[in-house]
Amino acid sequence: MSSSRSSKNSARDGLDSRSLSYADDLIPAVEAVRTAREQAVLSGAPALSNGACATLTMLARALDAQAVVEIGTSTGASGLAFFAGMNERGVLTSIDAQAQWQVQARQAFIAERIPTRRFRLIPGSPLDVLNNLRDGAYDIVFINGDKLEYAEYLDQALRLLRPGGLVILNEVLWRNKVADPSDEEDEALIIRETLTAAVENEGLTSALLPVGEGLFVAVTAR
Repeated sequence: MSSSRSSKNSARDGLDSRSLSYADDLIPAVEAVRTAREQAVLSGAPALSNGACATLTMLARALDAQAVVEIGTSTGASGLAFFAGMNERGVLTSIDAQAQWQVQARQAFIAERIPTRRFRLIPGSPLDVLNNLRDGAYDIVFINGDKLEYAEYLDQALRLLRPGGLVILNEVLWRNKVADPSDEEDEALIIRETLTAAVENEGLTSALLPVGEGLFVAVTAR
């Protein structure tokens, strides 16, 4: 078989699970992030993959982010990932309906000697809390909450972001259901509709990254 034919076959076949796992685990997590992820698993809280955490750090560093909102605190792994890339004066505003998970996140942040002035952990309904945040004041909005509210979260994120800010949606390939057009579970339908709305928004430049269960990243127009 010629090398050109082999190359065409590889492109058609796509990446297998080994390659995707290799990509997701290539960048080692720092100990604090790894510990927070393990705690999430033990607590039954959402646990981001290694690759997803590395991507959050990279994006925060690329923007020199100073103001980040996350919907879904869990036990602090995503917050720690953001702190690793944010400006040293950066502030994280993190919202979660599960206050007990935020207690663990707070402990994780303090253990890493992150000053309390650099984070706001707000318990409650994310949609209620987001309504009280200031328009155009944030560099990044990370969406990792209730899948059934993803469309509303996206609308709120676009209001909150500054020009050139990033909205990041986690788990957009949720349980391999979103890519299956015959799957009509509510979560899959809502995620598909949200992605379609984002892609069709002319003010956004977007990409879907196959790390974890899928990260959708979009930058707003400057």
